[in-house]
Amino acid sequence: MDPKATDGGRAADDFLRGAWRENPVFVQVLGMCPTLAVSNSAINALTMGLATSFVISFSCLLVSLLRHAVPPEVRIASYVLVIATFVTLVDYLIQALSLELHAALGAFIPLIVVNCQILGRAEAFAQHNPPLRAFLDGLGTGAGSTLALAFLGPVRDLLGSGSLFGIGVFGSDFEPWIVMILPSGGFFTLGAWLLAIAWWRRRRAGAARMQEAS
Repeated sequence: MDPKATDGGRAADDFLRGAWRENPVFVQVLGMCPTLAVSNSAINALTMGLATSFVISFSCLLVSLLRHAVPPEVRIASYVLVIATFVTLVDYLIQALSLELHAALGAFIPLIVVNCQILGRAEAFAQHNPPLRAFLDGLGTGAGSTLALAFLGPVRDLLGSGSLFGIGVFGSDFEPWIVMILPSGGFFTLGAWLLAIAWWRRRRAGAARMQEAS
């Protein structure tokens, strides 16, 4: 077997595991506070997803690079410092690009530092694996978080304000569902997506069993 092909398949598996099979929101149900809080609009959801992807992928990369140099006694504190550095970069970048968007996201950008998705991947994977695999694992987890927010944000934006990314979709006669931009709307939308994904997975598993039996 070609070692390069094996490494490529393993790298692809590292990415796909976090992006879909072990999606941090829809499968592991992690980081619910920022997920529900910022998904009240599509632009907020997309920005938070991209910010989280940047922080987790580069934090995992740096943790992997430093894994042999950091003493076990200060491992967690070092990880938090690494994550906080990248969160600060993201926070300043968003503030420089759009003060309005920065204000809309509020405290949830700084709170990325304590997001269990990021610290969990650093502790469980990045410290045990080489840099490329750690980066792809972090990127996959970030992509999974972004995917989940991309499922939630547009739905709440469309139903809650009748627009998408600030562009009106349903016209002036549409009566917005105000509940969708409130916290309860986040729970309703998340629950609906979880039901839909569970139904799809069960249907797919049933089809696979029937195919094996035939």
